[in-house]
Amino acid sequence: MSDTSPESKASIAISDPGERRREEHYKIDRFVIGLSNVVAWIFPILMFAIVAQVVMRKMGHNQAWLDDGQWWLYGFAMITGFAYAITTDSHVRVDIFHQFFSDRKKAKLEIFALGWLLLPFIAIMVDIMTHYAIASWTAKEGSDSPNGLHRLYLLKMTLPILLFIAAMAGWSMIKRNLNVFTTPTFAKCLISAFPFAWFVLDRLVHYCFYWFIKLTNPDIKPRSISKEPLMEQASITALVILLLLIIGLWLYGRKHREL
Repeated sequence: MSDTSPESKASIAISDPGERRREEHYKIDRFVIGLSNVVAWIFPILMFAIVAQVVMRKMGHNQAWLDDGQWWLYGFAMITGFAYAITTDSHVRVDIFHQFFSDRKKAKLEIFALGWLLLPFIAIMVDIMTHYAIASWTAKEGSDSPNGLHRLYLLKMTLPILLFIAAMAGWSMIKRNLNVFTTPTFAKCLISAFPFAWFVLDRLVHYCFYWFIKLTNPDIKPRSISKEPLMEQASITALVILLLLIIGLWLYGRKHREL
């Protein structure tokens, strides 16, 4: 019979990072935690694969596919764990000064670290890994060993998806930290993650301009598109759109507060 006493629930809430401050979680937080709890079962499988490979290698039966499988399992699990660490705030922290700050000051510091440092990096990696995955798919990339695990592009195609989930986890954490001292409106979230939002819009505008030029000039070479004058305006256009969006949201919110 399971123990469902208040003491048992309190113990789980303390020991399980996914249960701490659960009442503050958004849907994306619960999704990340649920996904991570499932993916965590990869690690026992990974341990078994490592031990099995060591034993078989000593017996003279090296299996290249098992070596490749270990990297596949480890890579998928670690990227998923990245999002989990963001959501549960269970990442390694060199906590020299942070622990002495007030809750308000901690929240502001977390917002800056997430929105101005971490999320821009993740956004860049999503963009890079998307091209990386497409190139792997186009080349039908496989293992270097004849009897290894082929279709390596399947693993690489998960990288931008998992990093996108990590970005959503970071965005949710910004909202949760904004809750400490204000109402987390969309405009405030955009300001809190301004470099991230700018980069995302920059990429969207860039690809829109790219395909517009490509479709309107069928004979143009792909490498020449980036040199077109329109492409040079992508970053400025994205910045203007972002500023107009923030101002528009702020005016809309102010109008409704007055009503």
